Amino acid sequence: MSEGSVLGEKARELYKILCKDKWDPYITGVIIAFLSVVIAAWYTSWGAAGAVQNWGDWILYGVGINEAAPSNIFLHSSSVIGIAFIGGAFVSACLGGNFAFRIPPRLEMVKAVVAGSLMGIGAVLGGGCNVGGFYNALGNLSAHGFSMFVGLVIGAILALKYTYWEMENISWGQGGAKTITVPPAFQIVLGILALLGIIIGAYAYAGSEEFFWGHKGWSPLGTLGGILLLAAALGYTFHRGRWCMIQGFREPHMTGDCKMAKAVALSVALLALGIAVLKYQGYVDPGHYLRGVFGWGGVLGGVIFAFGAVLAGGCGTGTLWRVGEGQIKLWIVVPFFGLGTALTSKFIHGPRDIEGIGAWYQAGQPLPFYEGSLGSFVYLPFTFLGYGGTLALIFGAMAAWYLAVTWNEKTQKGVLDM
Repeated sequence: MSEGSVLGEKARELYKILCKDKWDPYITGVIIAFLSVVIAAWYTSWGAAGAVQNWGDWILYGVGINEAAPSNIFLHSSSVIGIAFIGGAFVSACLGGNFAFRIPPRLEMVKAVVAGSLMGIGAVLGGGCNVGGFYNALGNLSAHGFSMFVGLVIGAILALKYTYWEMENISWGQGGAKTITVPPAFQIVLGILALLGIIIGAYAYAGSEEFFWGHKGWSPLGTLGGILLLAAALGYTFHRGRWCMIQGFREPHMTGDCKMAKAVALSVALLALGIAVLKYQGYVDPGHYLRGVFGWGGVLGGVIFAFGAVLAGGCGTGTLWRVGEGQIKLWIVVPFFGLGTALTSKFIHGPRDIEGIGAWYQAGQPLPFYEGSLGSFVYLPFTFLGYGGTLALIFGAMAAWYLAVTWNEKTQKGVLDM
């Protein structure tokens, strides 16, 4: 075999690994934790709820419910993250030959409306979707992540019970499903064009001398260029690993499969370690991603969000990457997710980061346990735990979850009967 043939064969193997194969969930979890630490160091932690709320606010503004126009979707950091995440998933789907317009049965379309609305309500009560309320919450050492963790487990079990009931009692709307395929060669062209669009967009942000208003005040527009690239990488990674956190809460009780749950636990532990270093060294404000829902708000939000996510067939991030591969049901979920978030935020004073917490910390002043309308603001390292104890607590909780689902996988004791 000639050297050129060997090189071509290896290039095809690399393309297959990077663009066509399903990635191992544990490796995917490690990459997601790494990218999450990098994007936090760059500007902000990421999530899905902030993006869809911005889009929902625009819908409310368009129909006259909101009087003031929300932030431009291309100048709002959370919105840019959401757009880029979908874009990265779209690139992955096209280069891997996975993109198609998948139209669900009529019943699933109705469920998409309900599911998206519930996810929006739950995200506000819980301080974020599965990312902001659980994954990045624990990753940012905020106690509210434990509240939503409990709620997600309960909500997934309740939703699974409903799903079994629905299968036995509702026969309407089972028809109408079809898939409209896209030629593989055209998919590759679309994927390359989308990738070029992401790169050009990042350079356009980087080349601007203007500023945008974000949670750090006025920041150079070039910052959004890095956010765009990193969020697109996250979307690509999620899609290639078909990584959906709600599966980690649902599957142990549905099939007994615990691989996703263990991968999520590993990723949370690695993220917490990385963010702890950034916060301890002062690169990230200790109050960043601290939400006042440690208590009933976080638990109830987790229950409602998980119930909606199971009905939707995807959590906050799972919804966005499924949008990128052409699943029409999730195209319906997203606007109602945004409307649910935006409308709930209008009537409930949502949890916010505590401004100035970093200055208090640097001055050596003790942090009180601030009470919010939905629970308490508790930054775990400012309690008796300190940074070491906080990491030990999070590692221990994730290890306990790992052991619980592994035990369940072997014994099937937690699997629900149909």
